[in-house]
Amino acid sequence: MSAEKPQNVDAAEIAKFSQIADKWWDKSGEFKPLHDINPLRLDYIDRMARLHGKRVLDVGCGGGILAESMAKRGAAEVTGIDMAEKSLATATAHAAAEQVGNIAYRCVRVEDLAAEMPHSFDVVTCMEMMEHVPDPAAIVRACAELVKPDGMVFFSTINRNPKSYLHLIVGAEYVLNFVPKGTHDWQKFITPAELARMCRQAGLDVTDSKGLKYNLLTKQYSVSDNTDTNYMIACRPA
Repeated sequence: MSAEKPQNVDAAEIAKFSQIADKWWDKSGEFKPLHDINPLRLDYIDRMARLHGKRVLDVGCGGGILAESMAKRGAAEVTGIDMAEKSLATATAHAAAEQVGNIAYRCVRVEDLAAEMPHSFDVVTCMEMMEHVPDPAAIVRACAELVKPDGMVFFSTINRNPKSYLHLIVGAEYVLNFVPKGTHDWQKFITPAELARMCRQAGLDVTDSKGLKYNLLTKQYSVSDNTDTNYMIACRPA
């Protein structure tokens, strides 16, 4: 992380994910929920934007779970960016082991990449990342700058309400131990209305939204119209 440009980067969040960077591809470990929902997110993005042959950017890519799957789905070129260098090292090593050649990773702030490469990507994704930064609206603006005029931007995050606190803080972290304690800060969760406003202010039109729900009996996730907890949205430049 650059000492000259610390804005909109939470050092504690970077450190937290760096400590478990070697666990990204353990499908039964700390990142199991991300592996479980990844096929749903991938199918949603591909259905809305048709990844084949596209130039794709994954913002806050972590260990590359979504980025690598988009590359394998047929994207011409995928770039994954993150500020946790250890996570990027894990992502790079995994892509090499899987012989995925149409993917590259960079340690760069999305705001800096937007200044460097405006309107360069057909598809921009930013999934489960905005609830970990001080200024999520700046992330939305940067994503809007990076997408081509005829491209699409996808965000996913967590709604802020009593249900999300009960399910994702109390349930997921303390009762079921789905993710490590302290993974989320409920006060940083973002309501769909707040995210839609950020998008409008950044020049993006929200064209679709879906929720992700978890069935305790089947232990499976599914796509839903209910956005009470985890949700994702699709946007186009206005």
